This record gives sequence, C-alpha cells and structure tokens, in this order.
Amino acid sequence: MAQQVRGVVAHKKGEPVTVETIVVPDPGPGEAVVQVQACGVCHTDLHYREGGITDAFPFLLGHEAAGVVESVGEGVTDVAPGDYVVLNWRAVCGQCRACRRGEPWYCFNTHNAAQKMTLESGQELSPALGIGAFAEKTLVHAGQATLVNPAARPEVAGLLGCGVMAGLGAAINTGKVGRGDSIAVIGCGGVGNAAIAGARLAGATTIIAIDVDNRKLEWAKEFGATHTINSRENDPVEGVQALTDGNGANVVVDAVGRPETFTQAFYARDLAGTVVLVGVPTPEMRIELPLLDVFGRGGATKSSWYGDCLPSRDFPLLIDLFLQGRLPLDKFVSETIGLDDVEEAFHRMERGEVLRSVVVL
Repeated sequence: MAQQVRGVVAHKKGEPVTVETIVVPDPGPGEAVVQVQACGVCHTDLHYREGGITDAFPFLLGHEAAGVVESVGEGVTDVAPGDYVVLNWRAVCGQCRACRRGEPWYCFNTHNAAQKMTLESGQELSPALGIGAFAEKTLVHAGQATLVNPAARPEVAGLLGCGVMAGLGAAINTGKVGRGDSIAVIGCGGVGNAAIAGARLAGATTIIAIDVDNRKLEWAKEFGATHTINSRENDPVEGVQALTDGNGANVVVDAVGRPETFTQAFYARDLAGTVVLVGVPTPEMRIELPLLDVFGRGGATKSSWYGDCLPSRDFPLLIDLFLQGRLPLDKFVSETIGLDDVEEAFHRMERGEVLRSVVVL
C-alpha cells in the first residue's frame, strides 16, 4: 500500500519551501522505494525552487542522497530490500546511441520512476532530478540506486549523488587531469573543492584555487590546492599565468557558471588546454569571444554534466577511496540538519557559509 511520509515541497517560484505529507506509492516494475537516511542541500535544489530549471511546480526537492532499499518492484534484480545505496540521476538505459557506442555516461534516455509521488490532495509532484529525496522515503527507478559499501556514513556517502561527483568528475573524467598537470578551479564551493580533491587524487602538481572569498580559499587548501588567488583583489588570468611559467593551466574548471568566469577560464588555460564548465548557468546568460581566439588557442571547451560519471563504476570506487583515507569526503559536510531546516540551509548556502548542509533523517 502507498505510504505517507514527510517531505520538502516547493510550490511557487521563489517562495519558501514547506514540509508536507507526501504519498509514496508501492514500487511498480523496475522501481524501488528507498528509506532516505541523509540528503545534501545542493544548489540545484535552489535552482528548482527559483524556477531556474523548469516550471513544473510543485517540486519534491532533494536528490543528493543515501539510504536503504525498503522494497522493489517486479523485475528488479540489481538491488534488494536492505541494500545500502547512493541515489543517482543517471540510471542509464543501455539502448540509446550513447550507450550503444560504449559511452553510457552520456546516456540520452536515463530512467526515472514511472509512477508519481503526490501530495495528500492527489496533486502530482515533480521530483528534483527524478529523485525527490528531501523526504523520509522516495520512489525511484531501481537503476537510480547504486550499491556502495555500508561502512561509509550516509551523510558522507550521499554527497556522491550530485555535487562532489560533479566536481571530481569534471576534473578527472571530463578534464582528464593527470600526473604532473596544472589545473585552475574557479569557484571553491562544494563542486569546486571536489574538483580540487579530484585533481590531487589524479596526481596534478599545480592546483590553483580561485574565489572572491578568502574563507573558501582556505577550504580549498584543505582539499589540496597548492596556490590560491582572490579574484576580487587580483586578476585571475594573470595570476594563473604567473604560476604556470606564463603559459596558463592545462585544465581550467569553471565551477561558477557565469559569462565572466567562463571568459576567465578560457583565457587562463594553456594553448591546447581544456576548459570545463561545470557551474550551472541560467537561461539568459550569454558569452562573446573573438572567434579567432577560439580557433587560435586550440584545445577543447567542454561542459560536464554530473562529472561525466557512470554511477555503477564511480560511486563504489570513490567510497572505497574515502574508506582508505585517500579522499576526504567527510570534510565537505559543514553541518547536519533536519527536514524543517532546509529553507534556512538555502540561505546559508547563498551566503557562502557552508560547503554542504546535510539533512539527516
């Protein structure tokens, strides 16, 4: 039978979220109900609340989560009740042209649950990124539940569900940072610092953190930054060039996603270097670059969705690295909160006071 649980709902653009009763149906074919244990407060959830992604209100927010599978529907074999999982929004289909050419991290037809969770009134909810995990339980496609080692606490493991994976993957999977490389990261919040942690893990030797907030630059040092630049006080392009023998960095990650930071990233890279855009822009943003510069500098300009990750491959690996003490996932958790505290957590995130607030249920 359907269950009633508490969840965080955004009803209208820009209005505060509310905690309400959510109706979670029994899982159908290919679906799973997951008891959520922890869910990070991600900037993408704020984008949903602000109507910056779609206007399909009301939204059941939350997507960066870990928990335990409670029940599964017909045909589900990859997970079973009692399994400890991290939720993901890239449940690959295995059939689209990206999957068929052996690049499932670009899957064009990812799976979500077929059924809808609703309010008590019966009004259907749009789950954030097809997950909706600011709730005691959520309904997902079984492919969105990735088995990981249960030795990792849920408030840590769940971070791989979005922000940390996005940053790590932007550096390692998309930017392909390697041993001896230089990398600059613009924006040192959760995603940017994850890119820094990923670059250190991959063996980069020059890791330059760029931000306007000295507090965030101090955080960046904890994750492996070898140099920092306050771009409110110094030109970041000149700063990166000065730290790389006048050349620019092999890889520059824009974890902000604004025209001015993207332009800085473009000019801060070395010739034939790579720019990776992982910060999420808004629909009205535009960039203008001399086409001759695009041609003459060579290299690549890439966007990174979800760090070009394959959850079944990357989540277990990164959890193992955390448990070995080689990846400091726990340092991303600034505070743990309850469901009723999500709105205030959004404000703390906007003020730059936290890397991650994590809802613990």
